[in-house]
Amino acid sequence: MVKTEREHAADIVRVGRLVFDKGWVAANDGNISIRLDDERVMCTPTGVSKGMMRVDDIIIVDYNGDKISGRLERTSEIKMHLKVYELREDINSVVHAHPPVSTGFAAAGRALNTALLPEVVIGLGCIPLAAYGLPGTDALTDPLVPLIPKYDALLLGNHGVVSYGTELMQAYFRMETVELFARINFVAEMLGGAKALPQVEVDKLFESRGRYGVQSNATPQPGCPVVAEDVTAPAHNAPMGHNEGFYVTRDELIQLLEEAIRARGG
Repeated sequence: MVKTEREHAADIVRVGRLVFDKGWVAANDGNISIRLDDERVMCTPTGVSKGMMRVDDIIIVDYNGDKISGRLERTSEIKMHLKVYELREDINSVVHAHPPVSTGFAAAGRALNTALLPEVVIGLGCIPLAAYGLPGTDALTDPLVPLIPKYDALLLGNHGVVSYGTELMQAYFRMETVELFARINFVAEMLGGAKALPQVEVDKLFESRGRYGVQSNATPQPGCPVVAEDVTAPAHNAPMGHNEGFYVTRDELIQLLEEAIRARGG
C-alpha cells in the first residue's frame, strides 16, 4: 500500500519524537528524510526540535536541495541525505542524530569496527568512521562518498551518526543498533577489553544473512570488522597516523624488566 505524503510526514514526526525521547538529539539537532520519488525528497526543517515537530512543519525539496513546498526552511544538512540517495538506489530514508555513546566514539576518533556481537555483524557488518567535515558543506559529504556504498550506518568524526534504509523505520532501527553496540563496546572495554570473534565465526555470520532475510551492502572489508586474529595488530581502531605501540606477553615483560635491572647493575 502506497503511503500518502501526509502519512510519510507523520512517520518523520514519529521518528523525530523517538530520537528526541531517547536523548539522541538536543535543541534543534538531527535531521530525517524520505525519498518520495525521482524528483522529490521529504525532510525535516531547520530550527525545530525533532521532538516538537508537527506534520505541517515537514517540507519537500528537489535533488538540488531547493525547497519545493513547506512553510519552513529545509535542514542545513540536506546535502548529506542527497548524497546517500545519489549513491544508493536501494535507500529511501536517512536518519542523522547524535546518540551520546556512539558519538563519543566518533569524537574519540574510534570506529565501531570490532566483531563483538552476532546481530551487529549480520545486520551492519561494522560501523566505520568518516573523517570530520564542516556540517552543511561538501567537506562533510566528501569523506562519506567511499563509505556510503559499502555500509548502512556511519560514524561522523566529531559529529554524530548517520544511518539509512529501504524505509524510515529500518533507518531508525539501524541507528538504534549502532548506539546499543557502542554502549556494549564501551562496557566491555571498561571490564578489561572487548573480545573479538574469530574470523571463522565472522564468516559464518555473514553467510547466515540469507537465512535471516537480511539485505545489506556491508560485506567484509580489511579491518572492518576487526576479528580476533587482528587484535594483536597495533591500535586496530585508532585513527590513521596513530598506530604506534607494541604488545608483549607477561613473560616477555618480566624478561625485559630483569634485563633492565641487570643493565643498571642491580
